[in-house]
Amino acid sequence: MSSYVIEGGYSLKGTIEPQGAKNEALQIVAATLLTSEKVTINNVPDILDVNNLIELLRNMGVKVTKESKGVFTFQADNIDIDYLKSDQYRQKSMALRGSVLTLGPLISRFGFAIFPKPGGDKIGRRRVDTHLIGVQALGAECQYNPSIKSYEIKSDKLKGAYILLDEASVTGTANVLMAAVLAEGETTIYNAACEPYLQQLCKLLIEMGAKIDGVGSNLLKIQGVKELHGAEHRLLPDMIEVGSFIGMAAMTKSEITIKNVSIPNLGIIPASFQRLGITIEQRNDDLFIPKHDGYEIETFIDGSIMTIADAPWPGLTPDLLSVFLVVATKAKGSVLIHQKMFESRLFFVDKLIDMGAQIILCDPHRATVIGLDKRYNLRAAEMISPDIRAGIALLIAAMSAKGTSIIHNIEQIDRGYENIHERLNALGARISRLS
Repeated sequence: MSSYVIEGGYSLKGTIEPQGAKNEALQIVAATLLTSEKVTINNVPDILDVNNLIELLRNMGVKVTKESKGVFTFQADNIDIDYLKSDQYRQKSMALRGSVLTLGPLISRFGFAIFPKPGGDKIGRRRVDTHLIGVQALGAECQYNPSIKSYEIKSDKLKGAYILLDEASVTGTANVLMAAVLAEGETTIYNAACEPYLQQLCKLLIEMGAKIDGVGSNLLKIQGVKELHGAEHRLLPDMIEVGSFIGMAAMTKSEITIKNVSIPNLGIIPASFQRLGITIEQRNDDLFIPKHDGYEIETFIDGSIMTIADAPWPGLTPDLLSVFLVVATKAKGSVLIHQKMFESRLFFVDKLIDMGAQIILCDPHRATVIGLDKRYNLRAAEMISPDIRAGIALLIAAMSAKGTSIIHNIEQIDRGYENIHERLNALGARISRLS
């Protein structure tokens, strides 16, 4: 288990560019299983979750070539179906949340998939019902095998269907979509997720020969085709990393420029940070964050306390609520953070309370933050990162605190952020990594 040692109290200055989007990368890498031809992906982030999924595909028999930094080609022309039945495959799949995205391509193209209960963040229950019900609606048979703690999914031929998803799950939509593109006939997916990364998946599939209407909406119509061909795709910049840098800059009194952020695909993120009193200047496709000596949380028009809550796109992504929460601890004013999706994601606030933050954990989904403004500084602490997003929030807190903090289990941060300490040190941070 590795650790970060953070000397807090230093401001950052300079330019930083976000990595390729983690959540998009997992979908796009899985989609390469849908064709026997080469698929080239650009701007792939060098992070643990993506690397582990690429390794899983290699073990399946996919030919993976790293052409240059961030550029990979995939060719799934000789998949080892027997490997999917092995203990090694199940163990690797169970350790990786992104493995869930192989279900749609495998059942669609090969008529067989093993679906272990996936791992990943310890942030609460993450249902897989949407994935399984979706492929069952297309004609797949699904049975749970308790001896291997996995679902076995089989199908002779998927057929199009009308599917009303019980939740606008991003990975659930992606799986059903990838299963439907090779199914016979027309498939309708209603209450589909429509975030930019799902739109990107649709664009790649269309480039590969799929027929999809309604991209960007919650109503997708797919006309099944017999086969897909190769294509080339570039990942969007990671909106979660962009949001992390915005919050980090404000909390550490830094002046930074975030380059090439794809502003149209950030949605409500910049406006939500502005509600915390953070100044953001748009310069072409860059965001400039000036130095903040302080920032004040807005109230609603009637004077009531501001609430920041997650919601399906184009609402605020739940992956940034941990960052909003920690940034609010240094603001003037109060805010209610409402994490609707996961009931364990806010439990990291006890570590912030130990650092001197004033936070009331109302219940597993809601926390009220009373900003310290300039009255107090957070104090250094020794902490353990419970998940990716809490990990980056704790890193931001440690960078703004007085003294030297230690964060253990930073492999969780590695899962979503590429060489983050080196990139921040280049801007003036003081972060050391200990193995």
